[in-house]
Amino acid sequence: MDTKTPPTQPNDSPQTDTQPVSDSQSQSSLVSDPQLATGPSAEPTGFIQTTLAELGKVVWPTRAQLFSESVAVILMVGLSAAAIAAVDRFYGWTAIQVFR
Repeated sequence: MDTKTPPTQPNDSPQTDTQPVSDSQSQSSLVSDPQLATGPSAEPTGFIQTTLAELGKVVWPTRAQLFSESVAVILMVGLSAAAIAAVDRFYGWTAIQVFR
């Protein structure tokens, strides 16, 4: 029985010598990063612009979706409340029967 191992493919990414970064080094680089303090969101107008840009990415539901999902939520809350009330009344009735 002849078993062959498949040939290995060379890694296309270039080899770089990187030193592992400790937690204290990464935290100090975050604190001293000038982009964090002076980025476009650092000013109120930049914050508003980025907020509006993100809101533009939101997929808003149609009126039909909003209505049907609202009805589903209201029904599930109503059914849950009814189930909890039924269990509460049952345990209350049982407690009255036991501790008479």
